[in-house]
Amino acid sequence: MATEPPFFEKYNAIFQSFADEKEKSTMVDVFEEIELPLIDLGQLNLGPFERQKCIETMARAATEWGFFQIVNHGIPEELLDRLNQEQVKVFQQPFDKKSEDKFLNLSAQSYRWGNPLATSLRNLSWSEALHVSLKDISKRDEYNNLRSTIEEYAEEANVLAQRLAEHLAQNLGIRASYFRENCSPNSSSLRMNRYPPCPYSSIMFGIVPHTDSDFLTIVSQDQVGGLQLKRNGRWVSVKPNPKALVVNIGDFYQALSNGKYKSLTHRVIANGESERYSAAYFYCPTYETVIESCSKPSLYRKFSFKEYREQIQKDVKATGDKVGLSRFLLGIN
Repeated sequence: MATEPPFFEKYNAIFQSFADEKEKSTMVDVFEEIELPLIDLGQLNLGPFERQKCIETMARAATEWGFFQIVNHGIPEELLDRLNQEQVKVFQQPFDKKSEDKFLNLSAQSYRWGNPLATSLRNLSWSEALHVSLKDISKRDEYNNLRSTIEEYAEEANVLAQRLAEHLAQNLGIRASYFRENCSPNSSSLRMNRYPPCPYSSIMFGIVPHTDSDFLTIVSQDQVGGLQLKRNGRWVSVKPNPKALVVNIGDFYQALSNGKYKSLTHRVIANGESERYSAAYFYCPTYETVIESCSKPSLYRKFSFKEYREQIQKDVKATGDKVGLSRFLLGIN
């Protein structure tokens, strides 16, 4: 049985209309390839000087880049390899099975592919994903190895994310207990991504441009590459380092830091020859958590995670786009 999502059948009208579009130039040209700041978290376990220098380097990267890489992060390489193996098994399932309601006994629409709201190739994502709300993962079924691996990884990733969030808060005047009080392992989520080889790789995205709606995202990825971020008004390609984890600032930390830390727009470009895998852990607060800027004058009004999600749903339905933090700037409706 076929394992690939039926992109051409589902989005036939979009692919047919492409032949009549004026914009036939390649969307993905040659971009500058950069290496993200690489931070050795092992420095945190040395003397106070090395520890403080590591934290300052991390905060500078969050301010200037919104992205950085980490090594010696404490998550066993064996666990990361096992997580990758399990997600490969998931995506090798027949498409009809993956697209069933309650696939793996998870919440509806946990398995996702393409973009139901796409109107052109430029807002169609050539990828499939399993987005797991961690409050669901304790439910058992025949995929016990997948579930136990996700549980183990989520526990490790939650500890790491909390550590990073607390270190980044050190110079912002945010109390040390803030993240422990407002984030729980069950409030976060894990998204496992697969990007199939794409015959239209020069004019399509693997994932369309977006920012993340969380405090921090921790990403493991393979060596294929494709991640791009928009920095200083232009797109740059990130050189993959499968030995490191990528960390990026989300919308909530940008608001919490009053704009000091940057939630950058990023995307994944499609690859014409190789499939790509990645797994993103989204460190999120509970729905009731209120996000408020840590300093005055505030750039953003107070809002809850629930309010933010509801606004995103309204905007996506109305415009096809998330819009995001700009909705919550003070003085702007």
